[in-house]
Amino acid sequence: MAIRSGAVICSVWAATQPWQRLAVDRRRRLLQQPYSSTTISTQMRSMIHSTSHKNGALQAAATEAELDDEVLLEAPAQFRIYKSGRMDRLNEPTLSPPGLDEATGVTSRDVVLDADTGVSVRLYLPKLRGPSSTKLPVVVFFHGGAFLIGSADDTAYHNYVNALAAAAGVLAVSVDYRLAPEHPLPAAYDDSWAALRWAASPQDGWIAEHGDLSRLFLAGDSAGANIVHDMLMRASSNSNNGHPRVEGAILLHPWFSGTTAVEGEPPAASKVTGMLWSYACPGAVGGADDPRMNPLAQGAPALEKLGCVRMLVAAGLADGLAARNRAYYDAVASSAWRGTAAWLGTEGEGHVFFLGKPGCDNAKQLMDRVVAFIAGA
Repeated sequence: MAIRSGAVICSVWAATQPWQRLAVDRRRRLLQQPYSSTTISTQMRSMIHSTSHKNGALQAAATEAELDDEVLLEAPAQFRIYKSGRMDRLNEPTLSPPGLDEATGVTSRDVVLDADTGVSVRLYLPKLRGPSSTKLPVVVFFHGGAFLIGSADDTAYHNYVNALAAAAGVLAVSVDYRLAPEHPLPAAYDDSWAALRWAASPQDGWIAEHGDLSRLFLAGDSAGANIVHDMLMRASSNSNNGHPRVEGAILLHPWFSGTTAVEGEPPAASKVTGMLWSYACPGAVGGADDPRMNPLAQGAPALEKLGCVRMLVAAGLADGLAARNRAYYDAVASSAWRGTAAWLGTEGEGHVFFLGKPGCDNAKQLMDRVVAFIAGA
């Protein structure tokens, strides 16, 4: 997938994805954001009001209509954002219900965590092959989608987490958090934190009976990997305040940005991803240098506070985010953090390619590496 900024198409945070990614209760809707998404939008609205006073309401209405139709960013077949703040979700949902997957033997089911917000999780239990008393590592997974699209029941994510549960022999918890712009950040972070604490409690029968919470892992792709970083900063492994103890973190093609491009990063990548961040989190202090989006920004919390023992960072080396992914890994590995970090770069592949091409050799190799990481290799 490419992202269009004005007349320019930039391959930045996403590559080719033939799947459909929409949240359960946010589909087939044209959205009017209740706030301006960028400085450009604010300036243009000021011009509209000035025109109204000078030349009458008719011309102002026409200018407003032009603003509403002017595209700020477009990800073809995914979403389109206008300078007015309105967003169109362009794709039709392809969803998978929970249940038994005959091919893998994995059973899944949904659990609503908060009836008021609709936040839920989908749990995946693989076919139990050992003694009934043997407990499984628990993986809490966060989907991607720039905080704007995606859901736990999206077929691409359902298939990926299902395959992960089968291959790694883990009990997986896939989080369905609220999306922007209806629910601007930090809603997704807060929902994810609530889901992580719920999974670590454990309140669910599957987790209580089959989950080994001393082997708790976090995983996510793109914006979901960004969420993983935020969860790690909240759950310090050195604290005794009841926060979840995380053994390992798997950041698959994490979506980070910043106001200044890092070495080797296409200049358009930081610009476009920064604009998307400002749209999803309009109240962010420092824009794309908000520490949640740019963990390497000046004044960001020290990486030595990361709340896990081990970390795997993976990137597609043809992805516009690859250089920033590598910079993040290098910063973690060279920090005072006491854990161990591993890197996996996949030649010739774009952003989250493993979702769109799960059967390709590189996707299989990445899955093998994730499985080995969970096993401790």
